[in-house]
Amino acid sequence: MYANAEPWSEIRRRVLTGGLSKRQACEQYRIHWKTLAKILTHEKPPGYRRMRPARRRTIEPLLPMIRQILDDDGKAPRKQRHTGQRIWQRLREEHGFTGSYTSVKDAVREMKVGRREVFLPL
Repeated sequence: MYANAEPWSEIRRRVLTGGLSKRQACEQYRIHWKTLAKILTHEKPPGYRRMRPARRRTIEPLLPMIRQILDDDGKAPRKQRHTGQRIWQRLREEHGFTGSYTSVKDAVREMKVGRREVFLPL
């Protein structure tokens, strides 16, 4: 609820110094008692942390094929290279892929960014 650290530290200070009871803090700041417990245990808002990376279930087995298509495109003229849309169509037609275009587009973007050459001036 509290993304801003200012009310977070104010609530912490007032409750820990004894100027405000826990019950009064919950009522005054309109927060749940579990939120107050989190405020009192952490100096700063902890934020959201994913436990493990999200799995890409439907596209996972096809990632090597996408990589192969992109590798082959590296040798082709610029106008003849595959777009994310065309790769998605090929996966649907040739491999019976049932996943979304967005999952293919995201995978293609990740693979292209990792292969891009970088200019470093001396």
